[in-house]
Amino acid sequence: MMNLKKLLLTILTSFAVNALAADLKVGGMSGSESDLLVAAKKVAKDKFGLDVEIILFDDYVTPNIALADGDIDINAFQHRPYLERMVEDRSFKLAVVGDTFVYPIGAYSKRIKSIDELKDDATIAVPNDPSNEGRTLILLHKKGLITLEDPKNLEASILDIKENPHNFDFKEIEAAQLPRMLDEVDLAFINSGFAVEAGLSPSEDAVFSEGTVAIHEHYCFT
Repeated sequence: MMNLKKLLLTILTSFAVNALAADLKVGGMSGSESDLLVAAKKVAKDKFGLDVEIILFDDYVTPNIALADGDIDINAFQHRPYLERMVEDRSFKLAVVGDTFVYPIGAYSKRIKSIDELKDDATIAVPNDPSNEGRTLILLHKKGLITLEDPKNLEASILDIKENPHNFDFKEIEAAQLPRMLDEVDLAFINSGFAVEAGLSPSEDAVFSEGTVAIHEHYCFT
């Protein structure tokens, strides 16, 4: 995993290159993911004389809308497959200017402690947004719980499940709402940022997860 120094350098380089005024508005996700932006903001001021205003969002759609509308100058929260889908669906004119990382998606439950306890007919909540749902289904495929038509397709949805031998009942839920579903489902797949914000520890509470780091996160601007 890239160390903090390199991550900050990546962010600050993007800030400096794309800053057209004394102030720069940067969009990011609320919760633990904002800590890195806060650290970068201080270094940006101390070392580059750049004034950065951080604008935080609670969902994955609004940051790109705000960027496309010119309400912010740059955002940092998404991986390339999600960005490409948003650009295609909404005709956004956004460009990638740098990479850091994406926190892994984990499977959480109040009913089971290990994957071996997951029973047939279990109810599983997955993110309903493009690519994050695909990441979740690919993880389930790798664990041998389902079979996908194409296990490399990051845009897979539940319609792309070829075999569901355990007859799991999948619920597609907005990512930010998934922590609230834990009382209602057997398993919920939650992005680490939303998990931490809900008081869950990805390293201690996840039944299983993608691993240390998933795929790169991108810094985008219009």
